[in-house]
Parts: sequence; C-alpha cells; structure tokens
Amino acid sequence: MFELDVRSRKPIYEQLVERLKELIISEILKTDEQLPSVRTLAQQLTINPNTIQKAYRELETQGYIYSIKGRGSFVSPPSLHIQSEKLEKVKNDLNKLMSEALYLGMSAVDLINMIHNIEIASKGGLEDD
Repeated sequence: MFELDVRSRKPIYEQLVERLKELIISEILKTDEQLPSVRTLAQQLTINPNTIQKAYRELETQGYIYSIKGRGSFVSPPSLHIQSEKLEKVKNDLNKLMSEALYLGMSAVDLINMIHNIEIASKGGLEDD
C-alpha cells in the first residue's frame, strides 16, 4: 500500500502524506473509511510513530482526513480542494498522453474528434445536428 524511499531527500512524512492523498483522490480509500492506527502503520512501515502522527496531522490540516478522539482517523468527504487537485492530476495525465499521441503521429484533428466523441458518449446519446 505504501512505498517509502528512505534514501529520498523528501522527508518520510511528506512521502506518506503524498501517498495517502493519492489513495484518497483516486478513491482507493473511500469517504469515512478508517485509516490504520498510528501504532499499526508505524509497525507495518517500521518507522517512528511520530512520523505517522505528523503526516496524519498534515492531512487533517489540508482537509483530507478527520479524527475522532478515541476512535481514530477517517477519510473526509470530497471537498472542492480535493476535487480541484484531482482535476489538476487528470489534466497533467492528459497532457502527457496527448503529447505522446502527437509524437507517435496522431494528428490534432484526430485528438479533437476523439474528445468530441467522448463528450457525446458521456452525455448518453448522439449530438443534435
């Protein structure tokens, strides 16, 4: 579930925050799903519990999770902040894929037609001409 690079220049708690955000944004972790306890996750990842606690605090500050005293930490319902971040990730992914398609010989017109067809299909029918 978590791949942390102990040799990375990025602090472990930041890596953990990013990974948990990815799991929440991609909806692998669902709204109101309980996160592993600090102690359990620290044992699984063999890192200091304070590092986990710091990551959870950061996620709570950013609105990704909420805590209930004595019960643990849970995934927050999607907010505009999370949705805009998810949209930004989709845009970045699309940019990479479209750049690759252009590089491989697909024309801009083909891409536009493809987008147009996807839009029509997502609305559930044919376009009124």
